[in-house]
Parts: sequence; C-alpha cells; structure tokens
Amino acid sequence: MRIAITGSSGLIGTALVRSLRADGHEVVRLVRRAPGAEDEVRWDPRRQWVDVDGLVGCEAVVHLAGAGIGDHRWTDAYKKELRDSRVLGTTAVAEAVASLDTPPRVLVSGSAIGFYGDTGARAVDESAPPGDGFLADLCQEWEEAAAPAQEAGVRTVFARTGLVVAGEGGAWGRLFPLFRLGLGGRMGSGRQYWSFIALEDHIAALRHLLATEDLAGPVNLTAPEPVTNREVTAAMGRVLGRPTLLSVPAPALRLALGGLSDDVLGSVRAVPRRLLDSGFSFAHPTIEQALRAALAARGGRG
Repeated sequence: MRIAITGSSGLIGTALVRSLRADGHEVVRLVRRAPGAEDEVRWDPRRQWVDVDGLVGCEAVVHLAGAGIGDHRWTDAYKKELRDSRVLGTTAVAEAVASLDTPPRVLVSGSAIGFYGDTGARAVDESAPPGDGFLADLCQEWEEAAAPAQEAGVRTVFARTGLVVAGEGGAWGRLFPLFRLGLGGRMGSGRQYWSFIALEDHIAALRHLLATEDLAGPVNLTAPEPVTNREVTAAMGRVLGRPTLLSVPAPALRLALGGLSDDVLGSVRAVPRRLLDSGFSFAHPTIEQALRAALAARGGRG
C-alpha cells in the first residue's frame, strides 16, 4: 500500500513508519518545510493547505500531527496552539482527501480518550458521550474537523489514544529516569485511572484500523484493563527494583503543571470494546508487561 502520514517524526509516527516500511509498504511523509527527500510532501496545517499531488495513489492516510499535550504549561496561548494544530490540521487533511478524484479508502485520524472527560472509577467505551473540560471540548472539535473526508465517503476512524508506554518519548520517557533514581511516586491521591497502551500494541492497533474494513468512527486505543496511578507506581517499582515511597500532592502538581495537571490528576477509565470486538489481540495487555516491553526496547535502561 501507499500510505501518507502526518506527524511522522513523533513518537508514534516514527514507530509506525518503521513498521510499515519493514513490511514493504510505501510511506509518504507530510512535512511542514520544503521537501528534502522523495518520500516527503509539503503541507501547511495553519493555512489548511496540502500539496494534494503528493497524495495521489495513496490508499490510506494516517493523521497524527498535533502540538504536544505535555510539552508546555497550558497558558491561554498554548491552549490555542493545541486546538489550532489539531483542528486546522485535521481540516486540511480531510479537505485534501475529499478533493482527490480517487480518494484513499481510509483515513485514520488521531484523537484521545480525553474525549470522555473525567470518568472517575466508571469504565467507558466508545458509546459513552463526551465529557466536560478543555480536553473533552478539544477532542470533539478535533474529530468533527474530519467531516469533509466522511462526507466524501472515506472510511474514517478516530484513534482515541490513551497514555502510550514507551521507553523514549511521551510521558513514560520522563517517568522512567525519575523512578530509576528512586524519585518516583504516586501523583495526587493515586486513585485516578490511567488508561495505558504499550507502544508496540499501539502501532499494531493502528495497522489493524487500516486493515479492518468494517471499523469506522471512534475506537479506543487502550489496554483492556486500565490501572490506577497507585498501581502504575507499584508496577514501576517492581520492574525497576526501586522504592516508590514519594508522592506529589495535587496542589503542587497544579502549581507546577497548570492546566496539564488535569490530565495527570484526572481519571479516565477507558476500555477498548470495539478493538477487542473486531478481533485485535494485545501483545502486552498488563501494565507490567507494557513496562517491561518499553524497557527492553530501550536496552533495559530506565
């Protein structure tokens, strides 16, 4: 297949490109600068423009681009950056896909379990309504921006991603060194649910979405059994062989992280009903398995 990908230099995009190319697929990478290689196509999400000639012949598009959720404090300016990078970018991709004489068969567009808001201890699947708060509102706008592709008859799947467990990058890329030094511990009450997924499973799930013709709409990309922050902390201690006696009180997290603290302290207990019902099998379904896989991928370094 010829597959176009945005966000190809990020944690998930890099791994997805590597996986697809290893199996002989042709990958076209959308970049925001002048193309420097034959596999690159230029786009400008802020101008909602894509060089559509580069998408001709693509059977699938995977849209992963967006400003990092945890990269900055959530000032009003950065909240606008988070929104614009997702909503404008998705609109650009969806309109480009819809404009092609022969559009791709499928668009897999990034989203997040933040769609559900804070669910506490209540488990939610893809049938749950949107929640409240900035992330929930953002996810709704993000998904709605793909409407042009859906209206053009392109099978559109929203990959509602949880916390990706990886040895490098993302949240766990920051957690591993802290826990290795014995500085890790529970955050806030520790009772909040973290819906995680191993990076290897996430890439396999994205490829499953591309290949499964009867999947459309939202699909939770999370492991079958979400765990609490307290359980994550205990598992990190076991895997790394380090004490986890410290804790970070909620007020300190709010002071340090601003709006991002809602993502750390909030509880989203999302389960992957549609993924499981479609026959997907997880390689690393438990948090301990996901942690060990992440450490193995980075050569055992914490």
